Amino acid sequence: MHDIQAHLKFLPMSAQKVRLVVDLVRGKDANDALEMLRFVNKAAALPVRKLLASAVANAEENLGISRDDLFVAQIFANEAPTRKWRRFGARGRFKPILRRNSHITVVLRERGASPES
Repeated sequence: MHDIQAHLKFLPMSAQKVRLVVDLVRGKDANDALEMLRFVNKAAALPVRKLLASAVANAEENLGISRDDLFVAQIFANEAPTRKWRRFGARGRFKPILRRNSHITVVLRERGASPES
């Protein structure tokens, strides 16, 4: 049994927003998840869909596993380093702006395969 992984690093979107999309596809079949993400009305849906499609392509090309046998075993979004920006305000103060980024990891697994083997 193989775990097929794909990573997306430094996505310029907060992990909190990405988790809303990621939570929708966890545990679903790969084909169902890809189809569902086409119609999710969130900005994070497109990069998550591309990452999932990349993981499916990795499984097909490198390991010869059919996309119909795959499901999303794990998918999570973690915080990446934040770019700190500043905008100057009144009375000599400045207003900090935090440009948050995120790292996304997806792990696909074959349906029917035991996790130990």
